[in-house]
Amino acid sequence: MCAEGHRAAIRGVGFTQRDLATRVQRHDMALYLRARELFRINARKLCSSPCSSSSSSCGVQLRILPSSSCFFDEAVQIKLSGLNPGQHVELRAKHKDDKGVVFKASAAYQADAHGEVDVSRQPSTGGSYTGVEPMGLFWSMLPESPHKKLLKRDASSPVLIHIEAHRDGQILTAETNTRRFMADGVLRVPVRDGRLRGTLFIPPGEGPFPGIIDLYTLGGTVCEPRAALLANKGFVVFALAFYGYQDMPKTVDKLDLEYFEEGVTFLQMQPKVKKTGIGIISISKSGDLALSMASFLPNISATVCINTCNANVLFPLHYKDVVIPSFVGSTKRIRVTKSGILDIRDILNDPMEEEKDRATVIPIERASCRFLFIVSGDDRNWNSSFFAEQACSRLKAHGKANYDMVSYPTAGHFMEVPYMPHHPSGLHAAVSQVVTFGGEPKAHAHAQVDAWRRVQEFLKTHL
Repeated sequence: MCAEGHRAAIRGVGFTQRDLATRVQRHDMALYLRARELFRINARKLCSSPCSSSSSSCGVQLRILPSSSCFFDEAVQIKLSGLNPGQHVELRAKHKDDKGVVFKASAAYQADAHGEVDVSRQPSTGGSYTGVEPMGLFWSMLPESPHKKLLKRDASSPVLIHIEAHRDGQILTAETNTRRFMADGVLRVPVRDGRLRGTLFIPPGEGPFPGIIDLYTLGGTVCEPRAALLANKGFVVFALAFYGYQDMPKTVDKLDLEYFEEGVTFLQMQPKVKKTGIGIISISKSGDLALSMASFLPNISATVCINTCNANVLFPLHYKDVVIPSFVGSTKRIRVTKSGILDIRDILNDPMEEEKDRATVIPIERASCRFLFIVSGDDRNWNSSFFAEQACSRLKAHGKANYDMVSYPTAGHFMEVPYMPHHPSGLHAAVSQVVTFGGEPKAHAHAQVDAWRRVQEFLKTHL
C-alpha cells in the first residue's frame, strides 16, 4: 500500500497521524511504568527474603579474613557487615568428614552500632560456646552421631568448613573456609617399602631438612594432618603406621621394635633428610613406643610424648634378644560416668608399685635425646600426668636433665593440632566400649594451640 493509501486508511477510521503517535507514546509509557513497578516489587522481595524482615538491612556480607583459604593450624577472623545496629544473628558452622560424619557448631551474636559482628572481639552469648572465642566455631564442633572423632585420611585435600549467618530461620549470607594441610610444593608420598607402610611428607627446596617419625594412637594407623602441617614448617615427616593400616594386620599380640628401626633407617636414607639425629612425635599408646625407640635405637635426637605412659602398654615389645612385657592394669578400676559411659582412667595404676610390673617400665635413662612431655590434667584415658612425672623423676634420679614437661590442667586426652574439634568421648579399642576422654572444650582448644607452638619450638631447637 502506498503512503497515500496509509493516510486514507487512517482518516477512514477516525485517526489522525498525531493521534496515533500519542497513543503509541501512552502505551510505551504504561509498559515502562508497569516494568518499573515490577522491578521495585522484585527488588523488595530480594532484599526482604534473606533478611526475613522489612526492618532488616540488605547486603549482609560474611567475610573470612585474611582469606577464605588458609592452613588448618591458622586462625581466621570472621566478620559480618550490613546488619542493622543491635540485630541478633546466629552463626553456624558445618563440616562433613571423610567418613561422612557431620560436625556442627553455632554461636549467637549481636551486631554493634555499625551493624557489624567481629567474632574476634565480640562475645558469643549462646550456642556451642560463649565469650570472645575467635575460633570457637571450629573447635566447638560436635558430631551429629555421638562419640565420633573428626577423620581426615588424606592430607592432600582440605577440610571445608561451611559458615552461615541465620536470623529467624533464614540464611542471611554464607561463606566456606578452605582449611589446607599442605603448602604449595610439599610432596605427599605413600610408602610401601618392604613391610613399612605410611606416608612421607617432603617440603619444597633443596634441604637437607630435619627428619621426624610421626606415630599415632592405639590402632597403629597414620595421622596425616599433623605430619603434613609439620612438613610445612620445614621438616621431612614420615607418618609411620604399625598395624591396622592398608594390608597390615588389623590386630596384633606383640610389637617389634625392629620395625620402627627400619622406619628410622628409611627416613634417614631420604636424600633431603639431614644425616644427624631424627625426631619423634607421638600420642597415647604410641608414646611408649617413642620412649622405647629413644631408649634402644641410635640417632634419636628429640622425642615428643603427648599424654603417654612410661610403661610398655598392652603388647609385649620385642627387640633382638630383649622383651619388655606388657603393662595391662585391672578392669576392676573402671567406673561408669553419670552419662552412662566408661571412665577407664585408673585401669593402669603405678607400674612401679608391684614387682611384676616393674619390668614393663621403659628404661629411658638409656636415651641420649631430649624429651618433651605434654600432659593433660583431665586426661581420662589414663593418668598421663602421673606417668610423665614418674618418667621425669627416673631421668633425674639417673643424673639427667634432658627433659621438659608442660601440663594443661583441664585439657583432655586427644591433644591434636590447633582448631581440631574436641573429642570428649569415643569407642576405645582396648575395651571395645565408649569411654570418656576428658577435657573442658574451651580450655582444651587453647591448650592445643599452645602445645603446637611448643612442639615446633622444641623440634626446631633440638633437630
